[in-house]
Amino acid sequence: MPEHPTPWMTVREDVDAAMRRDPAATSRLVVLLTSAGLHAIWLHRIAHRWWQKRSLRWPARILAYVSRTVTGVEIHPGAHIGRRFFIDHGMGVVIGETAEIGDDVMLYHGVTLGGTSHARVKRHPTLGDNVLVGAGAKILGPVHVGSNVKVGANSVVVKDVPTGAVATGVPAVYRFPQVEAQKVADREVDPLDLPFLDPAIFI
Repeated sequence: MPEHPTPWMTVREDVDAAMRRDPAATSRLVVLLTSAGLHAIWLHRIAHRWWQKRSLRWPARILAYVSRTVTGVEIHPGAHIGRRFFIDHGMGVVIGETAEIGDDVMLYHGVTLGGTSHARVKRHPTLGDNVLVGAGAKILGPVHVGSNVKVGANSVVVKDVPTGAVATGVPAVYRFPQVEAQKVADREVDPLDLPFLDPAIFI
């Protein structure tokens, strides 16, 4: 796929991404016609292109409003979103104006990428590539979430999360379950010395 794909290539990428990530997706046609998350990102891409031209900012905001009304997903047209982005279920997702999202990112319903300042500055999160954010999670402020990070459902992230970590809790703390599991397997550490160890790593 070229670095700057055509609109049709982008649509195909998005549908393929949805098919890979949504086990309930039964066919590309069903996804194409009924996925609110996909419709929201496609409308956003149009609005974002308009937003780049100051004379088209009002139409961009109106289109974003229409998209929110139809899909239940609110994305400010100023937000930068990468390729193969997917929102599962869609409802209740909010993405702020200065948010930046990498490639192959997936959000579940109820996620907020919100701000913590009223100043006209970078005030929303930056997400790296291949990030997964669970249902209801809130990532607030100009924090950086590294690539290959997983954010647990209903967690509240207010600090940077390094690449490859899992962030859970309120406020969220991060850990590296695979590294911890390997250390336990190699008898380098006692499991009781790892307060945030995920029991699922033993399964």
